[in-house]
Amino acid sequence: MLGTFALGAQTLHAEPLKIGIIESLSGSQTSTGRLYANAVKYGVDKINAAGGFNGEPVQVTEYDNAGGAPEAADKFRQAVADGVDIVIQGASSAIAGQLTENVRKYNIRHPGKEVMFINLGGEATELTGDKCQFYHFRFTTTAPMRVNALVNALKNAGDLGDKVYSINQNYSWGKDVQAAVEAAAPAGGYDIVGEVLHDVNKIQDFAPFVARIKSANPDTVFTGNWSNDLLLLMKATGDAGLKVTFATAYLDQPGNIANAGATALGHYIANNYDNAAASSDEFPEAYKAATGHYPIFVEGHSAFAIAQLQQALGTLDFKGGDINVTKIALALENSVYDSPVGPISVRKEDHQTIRPVVVSKVVKNPKYPADDTDMGFQTVEVIPGEKAIYPVQDSCKMQRPSE
Repeated sequence: MLGTFALGAQTLHAEPLKIGIIESLSGSQTSTGRLYANAVKYGVDKINAAGGFNGEPVQVTEYDNAGGAPEAADKFRQAVADGVDIVIQGASSAIAGQLTENVRKYNIRHPGKEVMFINLGGEATELTGDKCQFYHFRFTTTAPMRVNALVNALKNAGDLGDKVYSINQNYSWGKDVQAAVEAAAPAGGYDIVGEVLHDVNKIQDFAPFVARIKSANPDTVFTGNWSNDLLLLMKATGDAGLKVTFATAYLDQPGNIANAGATALGHYIANNYDNAAASSDEFPEAYKAATGHYPIFVEGHSAFAIAQLQQALGTLDFKGGDINVTKIALALENSVYDSPVGPISVRKEDHQTIRPVVVSKVVKNPKYPADDTDMGFQTVEVIPGEKAIYPVQDSCKMQRPSE
């Protein structure tokens, strides 16, 4: 009788959905990693406030990868030992590449107990190219999407010119940006008057690079640089008195506007989201009410990814039983989320999200000031997802589960 009672008691407890955030929560990328984690927590709190999933609150555990791929692999092993169903990560394409391979290999060895990877920030094109796999979903842009949007918006605004310079960090992301600038030249109607790839976060003085830019006399400088490599590049440009428009990917990283000062005015960024581009104040105000600040940098699009997951979960009913990650993945790839800047869908062939790209310009006295300054971003154009997307890469050979 006791055994029967115990069995009955066990069935009253449903299986919770477990999410593991494997993120850079210490080291040089802590500030960015924490923003990803903030946004995920915000989204999961909304899921749980609406009743959770499968009869239980969704559980979230943070795992600190300390900004390294080997550490991320270790944390992945810990996460799956803890029973995590979905891993989430954003800061660094190198770490995303490590995790997607960890997930792929784990799922091959554990059929029926698959784990899914929601990638919020790894933008290397290979992740939806030769590394594409069914259990990886990219809920952010890529270099072609950002560059195509920038070219389109700058051209429409009359700020592109016909001479372009490309300067980027010498790793997968920087090379992707350089290739995207080259590919967009015919549509943009510009000539590339110079290109350079430089060491990542090792250059202390960009004056020699700016001298090369100045001699090439471009109208616009495209760069995927981030952190100090963007700040110091812009500062050296300002110090040299070079009047040029920057077309960037990460100008909204916290601290950039404050540190760059007036040098940043008039420069452009292409990103997944900008508060000024939102269809209403509802999302930024709700985020601020929950977190104490308006969504910045990577927080907006990351919160949308969890909202889209919530929407997909709403189509499933496991009746309190085992979590079926394959069914969650199938529901997610069929979802369309109506974000404040436009619809976001998933391309089934490679699990790249087809998403709006917001192009903004740094101005004085914006609606949402950045870094406690009188400067911030003003929306120039929102490029719809179907216009910003690029073709599926030939190298993507996704093997789908039997449905």
